[in-house]
Amino acid sequence: MAGPTLRDVAKRANVSIRTVSNVVNGYAPVSAELRARVQVALDELDYRPNLIARNLKQGRTGMIALVVPELDVPYFAELAREVITAARAHGYVVMVDQTDGDGERERELLGRDSRATMFDGLLLSPLTVSAEELRARGNRIPIVLLGEHIFNGSFHHVAIDNVAAARDATAHLLGLGRRRVAAIGDQPYATGETAQLRTAGYRQALARAGLEADERLIVSTRHFHRRLGAEAMESLLALPEPPDAVFCYNDLLALGAMRTLTRAGRRIPDDVAVVGIDDIEEGQYSTPSLTTVAPDKGEIARRAVDTLLESINGSAAAPAEIVVPHRLIVRESTAGE
Repeated sequence: MAGPTLRDVAKRANVSIRTVSNVVNGYAPVSAELRARVQVALDELDYRPNLIARNLKQGRTGMIALVVPELDVPYFAELAREVITAARAHGYVVMVDQTDGDGERERELLGRDSRATMFDGLLLSPLTVSAEELRARGNRIPIVLLGEHIFNGSFHHVAIDNVAAARDATAHLLGLGRRRVAAIGDQPYATGETAQLRTAGYRQALARAGLEADERLIVSTRHFHRRLGAEAMESLLALPEPPDAVFCYNDLLALGAMRTLTRAGRRIPDDVAVVGIDDIEEGQYSTPSLTTVAPDKGEIARRAVDTLLESINGSAAAPAEIVVPHRLIVRESTAGE
């Protein structure tokens, strides 16, 4: 049996079909009294819009794409879940892909003919493409950028304040009385902007505490992976004066570092306190549980999806940097049991 139509709703509400269509699609202003009457009829008849027909009529697919560097990094997997939830609330389906941090893959996505894509807009977390390359891209698909690549307000961009997040993490360790605070995850090269911002926050916290940064305590890693965190911690423990605390640039590095500390017989946090960033679920159940700086992933997803859909509908404001809040979550790796 076919479901109720716009004609059925219009008859129940005693209004025109055009009025019902305007309420359902949000095309034109409708008085509060008429909108309420139509909404009652929609609810009573359990009307569900035909999204496929609507999208075809508007020349849209009803899908958006989310493209991140690595799906097996838990932060991106958890963010993808939040994006899917946010998009579903607007009747959109999300296609998810990864670039493996490959610049050519990022450029290929941006250079695609917009008529050949299967999505109406793109959420992209880039690692290598520049603002100039984005401006020169070969299509005009609406795009919102995620992550910490710096674009200076040229595009819609949703991220946390990485300098502040790193400063808060380091200040927490200093507040515990630790004075040899190491940093794991620096990336002093062109595509390492997230890491560079976190190094800046780390240095700021030390300076505010009246301490000079010991360059031997800052360890670079090519990626933010567990194995590299473990290897970096091994090098720090080999120093004549090892650290008494370590700020890791994400939770995976921190989990790797804690593995090395445990194997070396160092007590966490008694001998070495550890802080990460991302608040991935794994950190809640590690032993000890991991103190972390938590970006509001739900808010990142909602703001990104809302901004992208506004761009698709032609109602977005001028491009802007959207800064989403973060908070420090103190667990056993700095507070003990």
